[in-house]
Amino acid sequence: MPLDRSTVPASGPVFVHSTCPHDCPSVCALEVERLSETRIGKVRGARGNDYTDGVVCAKVARYAERVHHPDRLTVPLRRVGERGRGREAYEEITWDQALDAVAEGLLKAEQRLGSETVWPYFYAGTMGLVQRDGIERLRHAKRYSRQYSTICTKLVATGWNAAVGIRMGPDAREIVDSDLVVVWGGNPVSTQVNVMTHIAKARKARGAKLVVVDPYRTGTAEQADMHLALKPGTDGALAAAVISVLLAEGYADRAYLAKYSDWDPALEAHFAACTPAWAAAITGLPEQQIVAFARLYGGTKRSYIRVGYGFSRARNGSSSVHAVACLPTVTGAWQYPGGGAMQGQSAVYGLDETLIQGLDVCDPATRLLDQSRMGPILTGDKRDLGDGPPVTALFIQNTNPMVVCPEHAKVAEGFARADLFTCVHEQFMTETAAMADIVLPATTFLEHDDIYVAGGHTYLQVTKAVIDPLADCRSNHEVICALARRLGAEHPGFTMSAWDIVDATLKASGLPDATTVYEAHWHDCAKSFEEMHFLNGFGHADKRFHFRADWAAYGPDFAEVPDLPGHDAGYDQADAERPFRLVAAPARSFLNSTFTETPGSLKREGRPTVLLHPDAAAGLGITDGGRVRLGNRAGSLVVHARLFDGLQPDVVVVESIWPNSAFEEGRGINLLTSADPGRPAGGAVFHDTAVWVRAA
Repeated sequence: MPLDRSTVPASGPVFVHSTCPHDCPSVCALEVERLSETRIGKVRGARGNDYTDGVVCAKVARYAERVHHPDRLTVPLRRVGERGRGREAYEEITWDQALDAVAEGLLKAEQRLGSETVWPYFYAGTMGLVQRDGIERLRHAKRYSRQYSTICTKLVATGWNAAVGIRMGPDAREIVDSDLVVVWGGNPVSTQVNVMTHIAKARKARGAKLVVVDPYRTGTAEQADMHLALKPGTDGALAAAVISVLLAEGYADRAYLAKYSDWDPALEAHFAACTPAWAAAITGLPEQQIVAFARLYGGTKRSYIRVGYGFSRARNGSSSVHAVACLPTVTGAWQYPGGGAMQGQSAVYGLDETLIQGLDVCDPATRLLDQSRMGPILTGDKRDLGDGPPVTALFIQNTNPMVVCPEHAKVAEGFARADLFTCVHEQFMTETAAMADIVLPATTFLEHDDIYVAGGHTYLQVTKAVIDPLADCRSNHEVICALARRLGAEHPGFTMSAWDIVDATLKASGLPDATTVYEAHWHDCAKSFEEMHFLNGFGHADKRFHFRADWAAYGPDFAEVPDLPGHDAGYDQADAERPFRLVAAPARSFLNSTFTETPGSLKREGRPTVLLHPDAAAGLGITDGGRVRLGNRAGSLVVHARLFDGLQPDVVVVESIWPNSAFEEGRGINLLTSADPGRPAGGAVFHDTAVWVRAA
């Protein structure tokens, strides 16, 4: 739908409703100051939305820096020089020339090796469903290789669903009714600021306590009443030891366990052996702190666990999430307002995405490729390719795999292949775009229409363009439809506007139409208290919470995953060669590889840095600010040290994701991370890396 110019005043600003599109559970409702048909000013949280509550992160508040950045791509480009050199290697071409070239590249690849040689590749550069997921419609219509989307949520969703049976939980707005909030494996001060708003309300209104479980003292942990700085990969052991105390000291709600779970005597015996002393040896936490946390949790009926993503990003991530989800079932916390646990709310929306994704033309026999294993796939790993052809053509939207994918050396090697045709549709000349044959300029969320759901709350939102597209930028939807015409792909969605697809999707889902939702700004899809607290039963067929996870039902790699909640030792453990465990945590001012181009974010972050315990630094002869080399079998890279006592001596943290070019040798943190899939269903293991550390 074109910009509604009737709302643009002849002079003076107006605030227009929109929605933050970035890969964050908050999906904030926004008010954007429109200065003209082409420029914005301030961006603030919508004050009428009781989840966003007028608050947005500093990154998005400064969004004018990004949408009006002088380095935004404005015209289609064709590479005439060396891959990886950037803008100087490209010449400007028209849109017709660019789209014709992309169609020709994809068709030639298909004619040589079949349709599965083409791999459309995308992720969450925008969380708007039409602009993000429309690429799936092209994929399915053309029978291109499918994408197994594992890079973010697969591990955490698998662990949660194995326990709870459905991906939802008590509304985050209930945190104000909580007496204890546990942030487990997340840092909302940096990554989901609205959670901190609701925690602050609970602390003020009820004197609520805040506990943070995280391998290092994050900004959130600095505000906590208790911080459990455990070793990475040991969350399941901590959860099991807490349950051991709950059972031994009378904090368990036996009636609730009998009515709502699969509890049995064997589970009782299992947890009895998971003592705090046992867990202390695994987690590195003092036994007394484990006991103190268990007593605080057990003695607080209205306890709310906000389950984060961080601790799931490990080979044992799903089993760790499953173990943590057990805690409110032992105490019966699910029964109370402000009680229970929540990981995500995707199940509340009930959206029918058939039209958006072209699910009605999807052939499930088409090859499925794991997006987290882009490096091995592009370098010809038969474990991924099977008997099918190599990938010889990529069409990329909404992601920057040259920076964000694990095993960077293999990713870079794959993109450098002479036989690989690549088109990237982007807003900036990212390191991925610089490897492309054709680069297409993309709109930002302020320049197109879309529909949004959230992980952290229950509001569905519909937006229209706030300003006109910059120069020759086109939306993802427009490009997909234009390519479909050239490729002979057929589907009703290719002939519809983004707005019409939003409207049709809402109607097919039994929800209010697009105009109604847009004019109201949002639509709350929350279910009843009883449903979201599972008082009518959990999401499994037997309606019970499952302490015994049926891992075989969730993925093929289940054999070594423990059946019962506790410590899963199947991660990249430190050894004599690699005595440190690395966490590649999100930087506060970046969001994945987005915002690494904006001046405000760059000024705040400074340079790539490793957080290193002073005791470890002393033993290695490393001083504060000194150059440090981190490495493992995949390679090594140089960063600068910041001495920091908020972690265990054998843990190091590099807050990222900085571009590779920001590092001294042009190799970023994902040089060290592995593309091994987490068990049992896959998932990227960014926080599961053993490394050595030396003075550089």
